[in-house]
Amino acid sequence: MQDALITAIVFFGVYHLIKMFTDFLLKRKIIKAGHIEKAGILNPVSAVSEENRYPTLKWGLVAFLAGAGLIVIESMSQAGRISWVKDYNSLLPMGIELVFISAGFLLYFLIVNARKRN
Repeated sequence: MQDALITAIVFFGVYHLIKMFTDFLLKRKIIKAGHIEKAGILNPVSAVSEENRYPTLKWGLVAFLAGAGLIVIESMSQAGRISWVKDYNSLLPMGIELVFISAGFLLYFLIVNARKRN
C-alpha cells in the first residue's frame, strides 16, 4: 500500500512540473507571436482574485475544523464509547475527520456567498 502511495505522489508531482513547464512554453510562444490581447495572459490576476477571494479564511476554517475533528476522535476514543484503537482498519475516524473538513469548506462557501450578495 505504501509503495503505491509513493508512486502516485511521484507521478502527481512529475505531472504538475511538466504541466507548469509546458504552460510556460505556450505562454512564451503566444507572447512572441504578438497575440497577447487574444490570449488573456496579462490579466489572470483579476480572474484568480475573483475566484478565490479569501484564501486565508478558507484554509483557516478548514484547519480549524480539521483540528476539531481530531479532538472529537481523540475524546471519543478516550471515553471508551467506540473502540477503534485496537482495529487499525476502522473507517470511522477517517469518516469523522472528512465530515469536519468538508464542513469547513461548506462554511467557507456560505460565508463567501453571503458576502457576494451584500
